[in-house]
Amino acid sequence: MPNRHRPEHTTPGKPCLPPRPAVELQRRGELRVEKFLDAATEVFNEKGYQAARLSDIVKRAGGSMATLYRAFGDKVGLVHALMERSIHSFGLSLDALAQSTLPPSEALQEAASVMVDEILTPSRIACHRVVISEGMRQPELRDWFQAHGVAPMEALLSRYFRREMEAGRLCLEDPEGSAHLFYMMVIGGTILRTVNGRMTHQDLCKAKESAALAVRLFLSGALPRR
Repeated sequence: MPNRHRPEHTTPGKPCLPPRPAVELQRRGELRVEKFLDAATEVFNEKGYQAARLSDIVKRAGGSMATLYRAFGDKVGLVHALMERSIHSFGLSLDALAQSTLPPSEALQEAASVMVDEILTPSRIACHRVVISEGMRQPELRDWFQAHGVAPMEALLSRYFRREMEAGRLCLEDPEGSAHLFYMMVIGGTILRTVNGRMTHQDLCKAKESAALAVRLFLSGALPRR
């Protein structure tokens, strides 16, 4: 089973969830786990977390309830695994930014475009809907997603901003605060629209245009003045 489905239970200062049962799955089992996650994405997006039943997910994915429980433990464990998979995919966009040698005007536009691609995937939409709708009832899920999904992305952005500041290609008062603002400017509105059903992957072009505008507005205040 890929490591991305393993939660980081001992990371200092980060919220933890109860560990899922440790099981060794053969290749066939790994494929079944992926089918469970794909089915869970569909069911959560269609019915919401509270109304979604594990039996609905098993029926759609195939397999058995026993296999689902053995792999994830319960519905919270299933959501947790879904979050981990989504976080892994989203991180790839900012990993590319960290390695980019392009000027910020180009590198940030490329990163924003990839970020929007991931934000509009069904998996990421399902994660955001669960986090936002269940944040009050299950704060441990909300806090885990913030600590492992959002905070690391903002930290990577702030390191990139600091590097570009040292090179004289950006001028920012607060790299950490700027990372949060950039994140919210570029994809914050898109996240809210996907959560409330006003935006789907069919609106990808519109979302990318909005993200590109946000990057230009951000850079208009961050580029060095001549």
